[in-house]
Amino acid sequence: MPERAFRTVLEGGSYFEGPRWHDGAWWVSDFYRHTVSRVAPEGGETVVLEVEHQPSGLGWLPDGSMLVVSMKDHRLLRVIDGEVSTHADLSDVCGGHLNDLVVDASGRAYVGDFGFDLMGGGTPNVASVKRVDPDGTVTVAAEGLRFPNGSVITPDGGTLIVGETWGNRFTAFDIATDGSLTNRRVWAELGPEPVGDSVEVLLGQVVVAPDGCTLDADGHIWVADGFGKRVLRIAPGGAIVEEITAPHDMGVYACA
Repeated sequence: MPERAFRTVLEGGSYFEGPRWHDGAWWVSDFYRHTVSRVAPEGGETVVLEVEHQPSGLGWLPDGSMLVVSMKDHRLLRVIDGEVSTHADLSDVCGGHLNDLVVDASGRAYVGDFGFDLMGGGTPNVASVKRVDPDGTVTVAAEGLRFPNGSVITPDGGTLIVGETWGNRFTAFDIATDGSLTNRRVWAELGPEPVGDSVEVLLGQVVVAPDGCTLDADGHIWVADGFGKRVLRIAPGGAIVEEITAPHDMGVYACA
């Protein structure tokens, strides 16, 4: 495996999530500072938004407006020219905190949630992927996923691949012309599916916990292993072809 050099781009955060490269800069949410920032390639942070109910996934619509997940109140915010509005309220279809998202070329956002009250000690449950159309209409696109988290869309726009943090897998769907998801299948099997009714029992069975991820030019997924303090490059089917261990024993929860 090649040697990897580490370079710090931004320090002083509390818990970075949802990093995206957009318009010549990095953009990132910080959970516990409740901020979304733009970070220049050479460093230098500009806070562009404060999100009271905790920001997470980021994406952009074709008109250039930014979408930001507001986790605790289950809203998807839209930001354009500094003005913030509610693009969609997903409260009726969320079992837990709203989390990461990916936006397709048509402006449809696919959003996951925890599935249960993780922070409040709730009983683990499956969750759904929600589709938010450009007009803000919300549809449950897929159900029965184990903590749908980081997701990618293939360059041809035809496939959505979803990491299941507590499922030891990535699951793929065909994206129909209307945005609906069909032909569900396992894209990468990373271990047996965990079973149990408590967080502790499930955690003990997690081999790889897919968190934030991105798709590379070879069709492999780079993913943060949320419990493993590493970033993995995964081939279709589940073979791990490269592993990068985080320096300084740091947790790794997102990559882009």
